[in-house]
Parts: sequence; structure tokens; C-alpha cells
Amino acid sequence: MTATDPALTALSQRWCALSLLHGRIEAHLERALETGHGLSVREYSLLDVLSRQHSGPGGHLQMKQVADAVVLSQSATTRLVTRLEDRGLLTRYLCDTDRRGIYTDVTEAGLKLLAEARPTNDSALREALDEAAKNPELAPLVRVVEGEPVTV
Repeated sequence: MTATDPALTALSQRWCALSLLHGRIEAHLERALETGHGLSVREYSLLDVLSRQHSGPGGHLQMKQVADAVVLSQSATTRLVTRLEDRGLLTRYLCDTDRRGIYTDVTEAGLKLLAEARPTNDSALREALDEAAKNPELAPLVRVVEGEPVTV
């Protein structure tokens, strides 16, 4: 294959379309969450991921797992956790069975804010997808996100 190979060009165009769709959705969510709840997309995602933990075996996520879930480096995730902890939305404590392990849990205030922000997130996501579906380049990707099997 060469750099001008039509298959590579098509692949590059699909990648650009996917990147464009992601950027538009994220920007729309960011505006809605920030305006309505004072949360960034990353903060909302972190609260959402951590709210799904449980106390049983394997129920708490390690910081690397949290970082992977919110698509940030471990250091950026730690800074994000610290910011939310400073706002009273998260709390950290030592693991009972491994004193080197630190757990992060969502506080009652964090759960309340997450519950208030979830409808905003869902509505903004729907709006962003509906708008993107009007673009013929993005419409097939929107259908994939919505769960429709599509050949691209």
C-alpha cells in the first residue's frame, strides 16, 4: 500500500469522521454539564465510573482501572480525584486488606450531583447525536453508536 492508496484514504477519512463526531459530542456535553452543574465531562465520567463500584470482592477499582475508564493518565486521574475530593464529591481511604491500596468513593454530595447531572448528560448526548445524524458523513457512525449494525 502507498500513501495514496484509496483504502488508506478511505480509512483516514473514516477516522477523521469518528474524531469529528467525538469532538462534537464532547463539546456539547461539556457545555451542558458545565452550565447546568459545574462539572466537566471528565468529572462527570469519573463520578459515574466510581458510583458503579460496590463493596464486595473486586468491587473497588484501582487507580489504573479508573484512569483507563475515564481515558486519562494515572497522574491526570489523581489530580481530577483531588479536585473532586476538595469539592466534597469524593473521598479516599486506605484498603482494609492492603494498606498500600487507596480506594476512592463518591460521597452523598457527589451521588446527588451525579443524579442531577445524569438527565442533562443524557439529553445533551441525544441532542448531539441527533445533530450529527444530519451530516451524511457522520450519520453511519451515529447509527453505530445507537446500536444499529452498519457497514461502513
